[in-house]
Amino acid sequence: MQPLTTPPNSVEVTHLWKIIENRGSRVEILKGLSFTIPAGQFIAIMGPSGSGKSTLLGLLAGLDTLSSGRIVVDGVDISRMREDQLARLRGRKLGFVFQSYQLVPTLTAEENVLLPAELSGTVASARQRAKDLLARVGLANRGHHYPVQLSGGEQQRVALARAFITRPPILMADEPTGNLDTANGKHILELLLQLNQEERTTLILVTHDAQLAEYADRVLTLSDGFVVSDRLASRLVEA
Repeated sequence: MQPLTTPPNSVEVTHLWKIIENRGSRVEILKGLSFTIPAGQFIAIMGPSGSGKSTLLGLLAGLDTLSSGRIVVDGVDISRMREDQLARLRGRKLGFVFQSYQLVPTLTAEENVLLPAELSGTVASARQRAKDLLARVGLANRGHHYPVQLSGGEQQRVALARAFITRPPILMADEPTGNLDTANGKHILELLLQLNQEERTTLILVTHDAQLAEYADRVLTLSDGFVVSDRLASRLVEA
């Protein structure tokens, strides 16, 4: 598949629709969305429950199929890619933090963190990084524990460490601090900001936390499947 003429590590959405039809009923989840996320930008996606935030994030990561329109990630139209091509793109370019953690129950915390590196064939060089990442999310002594032995907040932090392991140029996260207490949520936000600023990682976060969103460069707000606001975060406006 030939790359399109868009900058690397950017995301471009054009006339995106997501419609579910079942037994004669039609539900329009996303309705003609168009926007661009430049490489290195930190964007927060907000909106009430049911507005389409998580659906949009899944589409951007190639985890769901759009109904019409186009999504270009790193110069490639992912809506035209086969699953094996999407898997390779995710392995090279994307980190993803699921709201429900999606940890493998038969693997330890450290093994879960190492999983993307194992799939990309870089596990040998990533072992120390996995330990370092677990330490940075406050789980230095929990690496040999299985998910069932961890709290919800600890599982969320393992999921975040796993997303960081391959230093992805684009990181997407669905409510990354939603199951964390204030102190751990602040710590995770600092890690996300550090990743964005030091490695120029493109960050795309779905969140209900208005305070977290204002740390982003830009806030995109959805309602009823539409983009109703696309603005700079207040910290940039006030600067």
